[in-house]
Amino acid sequence: MEQLEEAVLKRVGGQTIKVRDVASVQIGAADKIGDGSLNASRAVILTISKQPDVNTLELTGRLDKAIADLHNTLPESVEIKSHIFRQANFIEASIDNLNRTLLEGAFFVAIVLFIFLMSWRTTVISLLAIPVSLLVSIIVLKLLGYTINTMSLGGMAIAIGALVDDAIIDVENVFKRLRENFRKPKEERSSAIAVVKNASVEIRSSIVIATLIIIVSFAPLFFLSGMEGRLLRPLGIAFITSVLTSLIVAVTLTPVLCSYLLKDKKVLSRQATGTRVEKWLQRRYGYLLGKALKVPKMVIRSTIVVFAVSLILFTRLGRSFLPEFNEGSLVISAVGVPGMSLEESNKNGMLIEKLLLEMPEVRVVTRRTGRAELDEHAQGVNAAEIDVPFVLQGKSRGQFFEEVRTKLSIVPGVNITLGQPIAHRIDHMLSGTRANVAVKVFGDDLQQLFEIGKSIELNIKSVEGIADVAVDRQIEVPQIRISPRRQMLAAYGMTVGDLMEQVDVAFAGEKVGEIYEGQQYFDLLVRFQKKSRDSMKSIKAALISLPDGGQTTLDQLADVTSVSSPNVINRENVRRKIVVAANVQGRDLRGVVHEIQEIVGNRVHVPEGYRIAYGGQFESEAKASQLLLITAIMAVLVIFLLLYAEFRDVLLSFVVLINLPLALIGGILIVYFTSGIISIAATIGFISLFGIATRNGILLVSRYEDLRKEGLSGLELLKTGALDRLNPIMMTAFTTGLALIPLALKGGEAGNEIQSPMAVVILGGLLSATLLNLIVIPCIYKFVYGFQSR
Repeated sequence: MEQLEEAVLKRVGGQTIKVRDVASVQIGAADKIGDGSLNASRAVILTISKQPDVNTLELTGRLDKAIADLHNTLPESVEIKSHIFRQANFIEASIDNLNRTLLEGAFFVAIVLFIFLMSWRTTVISLLAIPVSLLVSIIVLKLLGYTINTMSLGGMAIAIGALVDDAIIDVENVFKRLRENFRKPKEERSSAIAVVKNASVEIRSSIVIATLIIIVSFAPLFFLSGMEGRLLRPLGIAFITSVLTSLIVAVTLTPVLCSYLLKDKKVLSRQATGTRVEKWLQRRYGYLLGKALKVPKMVIRSTIVVFAVSLILFTRLGRSFLPEFNEGSLVISAVGVPGMSLEESNKNGMLIEKLLLEMPEVRVVTRRTGRAELDEHAQGVNAAEIDVPFVLQGKSRGQFFEEVRTKLSIVPGVNITLGQPIAHRIDHMLSGTRANVAVKVFGDDLQQLFEIGKSIELNIKSVEGIADVAVDRQIEVPQIRISPRRQMLAAYGMTVGDLMEQVDVAFAGEKVGEIYEGQQYFDLLVRFQKKSRDSMKSIKAALISLPDGGQTTLDQLADVTSVSSPNVINRENVRRKIVVAANVQGRDLRGVVHEIQEIVGNRVHVPEGYRIAYGGQFESEAKASQLLLITAIMAVLVIFLLLYAEFRDVLLSFVVLINLPLALIGGILIVYFTSGIISIAATIGFISLFGIATRNGILLVSRYEDLRKEGLSGLELLKTGALDRLNPIMMTAFTTGLALIPLALKGGEAGNEIQSPMAVVILGGLLSATLLNLIVIPCIYKFVYGFQSR
């Protein structure tokens, strides 16, 4: 500092003028534009963001090591707490939950296989498809540059039951034909190798076409763009790779293992006439099918009525973009009155933190007030962002959120908005706000914009399911305006730029250099003393240098006035705007938005030259739903072409396609009686259900066609074919369905939020498609081909 004070500025009249002659040199802090706290105590909050394509878990591990090393160099009074909010915690919990779901699903598959076949050999052969398929999926994901994350694991979890379907069909048919061969006289028996080969070839075409149809039904997922596409694409790749690998296993490894393990004469002798479960199912099903085939038209009409009812219920279902994530952490945005001082904002922040810490679910709270001008989300000192990790204790997430809102409602003059870290960022990307819905008002006059915004806010607050309604704070804040007098400037030979440059240096300060002390450096800032810039009088009296070397006061060159100006002016596509933001709680997003649009259209007057636009998750949901509808229609056409390639008969292809409405019945009903909301994930579930449900129709109709070629007809054909395919149809349905139950029941757990709605839809659709397929398809087949009862 002494050296700086002795620095020479210039020499005038033989006298040296130093820095200390015209200025005071002192160490000071930069103007404070924000603050931070931990559990209502002062703290420095450091946020670390990862670069794209960097593994979060690996990076978190390296950061933990770096912070541990840093501890050794810090004073004893300084403490670092790095476990306040960690994205890695959510990821690890998600992966653990999905791993457990995978294991539970595999367990259910094994139980079903053993109950139906009562043989450890057939169970092992079928189950081998699971680890081989999953291993290949992991390799493919690695080659494509993906990681093992919640989406890729979710795809495997959804596929876990379907992975054994091809193997089950092959093993069951081989085992059945080996038992039939064993029941023949010795001289008429074929070799085990020949039986295995013929049995595998018999159903080879059916399982190949069925698997291709399942893959096609998942194709619409890859047409999704934007954030939803990036989220769901790894899931689709994992699912398709797993299912395709299971097909390859079923047509190669499975027959070979069958030829080695299933030719044991003791096993064939013990189960020559079938297992107990198989016999019991065939008796019950045979009786029910016989009754249905006597009144096929009534069965078909009843099914049409049920389908029509389900379509009516479908129109009453709510819509949302993505299911709510269970992140275990809150992000609370608290925005005070513009122009509020940092001290006042800190008081409000401390009050909010203390109120939150009174709740048993909350152990730690951090707050960041204000953000730097160069931050990607710059905000003034009147705005604070509060991170609140929580652990629920005997209550739902919705109830906890409502308690938080109620508790913080006593904080004066603050708009509170609740969100979660990932959901908060999704909302920000989609609508530019921290809420699910953004009503944007565009126009020219700021006062008029604010009045329209307030009118919208007052009218939509009564909408059921809406929360955290807030309009952008638009108020007049005091400012000192310096307006150059151009004629005076011209008289002195100055430009406006010359004047404003001096004003900027005098009152805002300017960095003129850097001071180094060892490895540290500090900015050297030059500006007027505080007493020369803290009042209107001192500002007017500030001396301005003239081009001729003279000086004059600022008020001689400019008008210095105190005025009121808008605190902020927001623009979108060049036009001024104001935003009314709101969250949706306990209701579907599309229903809330439609009601808001209706209320605004009927009650809010919008003058000429002003317009209202709506943004948020619902906009992305509408676009994604429309795209999925178009691609789903294309997928159904491709499925029809694959069926035609299999049967070479348009009528038969349509008979198999009837499985699609049969599957929709269960999918719609299960959503209606559970969440009542269709998200993009559930929509994908409906589309993928087409392929999974069509498999059983292919098995049944292809068997009918084989029996027709063998000379069977009438009721004998219908009953024989249905009973012959009963076991594989029931087994594949049970393995796929039961494997999805853990995922369907754990939708509230971290990592299952997107996959669970898909699993619920597939589970319900698979149930209705399987039950109705075994009854309705034989009736339609009889009706189409005009079989007469005997």
